[in-house]
This record gives sequence, structure tokens and C-alpha cells, in this order.
Amino acid sequence: MFSQSAYSEGEFFKFRIHYGVVNAGYATLELKTATRNGKRVFHAVGDGYTVGVTKVLFSVKDDYQSYFDKESNKPYEYIRKIDEGGYTKNQVGYFNQAKNTVQVKDLKGNTDKTSHVPENVQDIVSSFYYLRNHPDVDRLKVGESIVIDMFFDNEIFKFKLKYLGKEDINTKFGKVSSLVFRPYVQSGRVFKEKESLTVWVSDDVNKVPLLIKASLAVGSLKASITEVRGLQKPLTIKK
Repeated sequence: MFSQSAYSEGEFFKFRIHYGVVNAGYATLELKTATRNGKRVFHAVGDGYTVGVTKVLFSVKDDYQSYFDKESNKPYEYIRKIDEGGYTKNQVGYFNQAKNTVQVKDLKGNTDKTSHVPENVQDIVSSFYYLRNHPDVDRLKVGESIVIDMFFDNEIFKFKLKYLGKEDINTKFGKVSSLVFRPYVQSGRVFKEKESLTVWVSDDVNKVPLLIKASLAVGSLKASITEVRGLQKPLTIKK
């Protein structure tokens, strides 16, 4: 059980996404509250979209949502509605934590599938919050990793987050001390290889994602934070 010290209702992030030297789009992530199974739960809403010439060449409009428990971080429900250059999905997943199952309704294909999942499994959005509060994040030594079970695209993945060390980086808000991590992702349709992604998060109680860099199958992508609201404590800026 987590204390949820890293975040609270009202937290909001906005990122500018660059594809090479091009300003390709924006992504936002907001934490709200909702009611599921008679309980007040967190409701995370993530949106991503392309702008300008990128939108004309390769339009992206993604909607990722997760409803998860305020104490255990266990997900109750997720939504994945995406349109990426014509590649579309429209799914809703319902977790039964007592039975360790997830029922996925594909609203596009009109299918309904129930799968067995490990205990404490996370969806792709709840994983982000789960890892920010993970007690081992501040204890890792360089080269050590955290591994969790993630349910994505009707499959279970062993999601591995490797700690690379500390680094001061310049942000819109000033210089911030950060923890650097390498998530091990699935290579293939999007990412160039398993070690193509690097993430910088603030080395404070908030664990704010400051910068994300990725080598894609074609080109490279960078997401830098441009707006932050509703943090538990002010972002620690180095003088």
C-alpha cells in the first residue's frame, strides 16, 4: 500500500513533442477523481495530438485514461482510443482484482475478451503513477531495475525500468536535478529497439517527468515539459 506522496488530484502536465527539429504536437496528462465500485478513485486522463505540418502528414489523436485505487494503485478500468495515421483502436478494459481478470471490450471490432492477469498488474497509464510512488525508486543503485507486470494490447508485459543515474537538466522552469531511467519497451512497430527510450524525472518528492527522448523506427522524438500545475510540493529548482 502506497502513501500517494508523489501526486494528488489536480495535478496537470503538458509536454511539447518534437520530431527531429519539427514541433510535432503536444501531450497532456491530468489527474482527477471519479467513483468506481462505490469508491472514490483517481482518474488519469492523457491526450496526445499532432499540430501543423505533422498533423497534415501523419495525424495523431490519442486518448488514454485509467481509473485506479487511491491507496493500492490497482486499476479498475482503462480506456484506449487512438488514431495514429489511420491506425485506430477503441478499447475499454475492466479489471476484477478479486479474480485477477481483465475484460476487454473492443468497441471498434465489437468483441469482448476476458483474460487472466497476475496480481498487482497495471495498465499503461496507472503504471506511470505506480512507479512514481514505488518505494524502491529512491533506493536504486546505478544499473538496478524495477520490474512490474503491465497489461497492454491484450498481453502481459514484464515492464522493466532501469536506473541510469542522476543528471542536472535545463527546463523551462530552470535547472532541475533529475533521476535518469531507461524503460525497456517492445521493439517493432514504433520503437527502434528495446533500449530506445530514456526518461528524466525530478529528483524530489513529485517525480515530475521532465524530458523523454526516443529513437523511433524512423527518426527520433523528444517530449519536454512546458506546463505544470497542482504538484504536491513546488518543483525543486537549482540556483
